[in-house]
Amino acid sequence: MDAELEKQWQEICKKLSLQFDQDLDLQGILFLIGVQELGKGYKVFAKDEKLELMHIAVCKLLTSFGYYEFAGYDEQGWPHWNLNEKLPPLKPMQQELLVKEAIVEYFKNELSVKPELEN
Repeated sequence: MDAELEKQWQEICKKLSLQFDQDLDLQGILFLIGVQELGKGYKVFAKDEKLELMHIAVCKLLTSFGYYEFAGYDEQGWPHWNLNEKLPPLKPMQQELLVKEAIVEYFKNELSVKPELEN
C-alpha cells in the first residue's frame, strides 16, 4: 500500500474507532458501510444479515471501479447490485488493498461528514 493511501486508511480507522468507541478493522468498517447503505439505522442484525450488510458494502464500494451497478431495492428495502465486470483474480492482500482504496474513496466522495483526507 502506498504511503498516502495507508495514511488515509489509518485516519479513517482512527476516526471511526473514536466515533464508535471501539477498535474497528476492515470487517467492522464494511459492516458500518453496509448499515449506512441499507439506510435503516442501526439495529440488532442476525448473522446472515450481517454478512449481507458486508456484501452490500463491497458492492457499493466496487461500483466506483465499475465492477457493479446499482439495480434497485427489493420489497424489504434491501439494495441490490448487478455485476458489470468480473473481478480479476486477486490474491488476498490485493483484494484487501482494493477494498481499502475503495473505502478511502467512499469517505472522500460519498459521505457528507468526511474525514480530513486532503493531500
